[in-house]
Amino acid sequence: MALSDVRPLQEGLPYGVRIGGLTREILADPAVCKEIDDLFIEHGMIVFEDVEQSDEMQLALSNCFGPLKEHPVKSLKRVDSERLPGVITLHSKPGSGIVEVDGKAVSHWLPWHFDHCYNDELNRAGVLRSVERVEEGGITGFVDGVALYKAFPADLLARIEGKEVLYSLTTQYDKLRFGRPASYKVIEPKPTSPEFQAQADAMARAIHPAVWTRPTGEKVLHVSNYMAEGIAGMENAEGDALLEEVCQTINRLGREMSYQHKWRPTDMVIWDNLRMLHAVSGHNPEESRLMYRTTIKGDYGHGRWEEGRAQAA
Repeated sequence: MALSDVRPLQEGLPYGVRIGGLTREILADPAVCKEIDDLFIEHGMIVFEDVEQSDEMQLALSNCFGPLKEHPVKSLKRVDSERLPGVITLHSKPGSGIVEVDGKAVSHWLPWHFDHCYNDELNRAGVLRSVERVEEGGITGFVDGVALYKAFPADLLARIEGKEVLYSLTTQYDKLRFGRPASYKVIEPKPTSPEFQAQADAMARAIHPAVWTRPTGEKVLHVSNYMAEGIAGMENAEGDALLEEVCQTINRLGREMSYQHKWRPTDMVIWDNLRMLHAVSGHNPEESRLMYRTTIKGDYGHGRWEEGRAQAA
């Protein structure tokens, strides 16, 4: 059974597609799942439109792309580990995690990043759905690392290609070192549990290449502003200046060539974590936002722990 409703994500973007009309019954056909996965490999992200909003549908979609992976942060809340392995909640509660960005106070803003940068092993993808939405903001931005590589200034690309970036599990806004907006102020820290802090303190720093080559041959510019600590072997003024220039260039190009997803109650989205970067606009600090996410297993094999430091428990 061929897919009947496949469209470009957005006019002018070289990545992403939209797929409509899927049901759990359709997804039971392995040939359909293979067709969807092939589109994902080619285009990097898919917006599934007008799909059933249930845990079972999210799992059915997720299973098209590989086995689920438990999230490496143990303190993150799970929806139901027995019935729904791998489904976590991302809950932005009112009055917490507030930062002022470009003169506006928003809750649970996130800069450009890829998931699990603080780990030696990444994940292939994430499938996200909105359970509780906000009226204004709460937009998830996506930008393709293949497109970023092609658009990056040649001189800057020559200086960052071949370099590796150090990351640590540091989620607080005041610890953001690279790629800060021009106007940026922390108003209210994110809530942090003792369990989370204990795990973060026990983890070594992870190392990932700034540029890597996909099995299909394309090069990917893959740098996370979030949780970056410096360039491996260049933790000095020169290295910090280079990484800052890269992160600010990602910010600029992200404004020009990203896809900004405003969540509807009938959407689910998957993105290739080995290729895409994503960001969150933040929202009114008085509102609550709740997302459910599954994590798809599958690494690219280029990450590692920093030598000479204890690995994660």
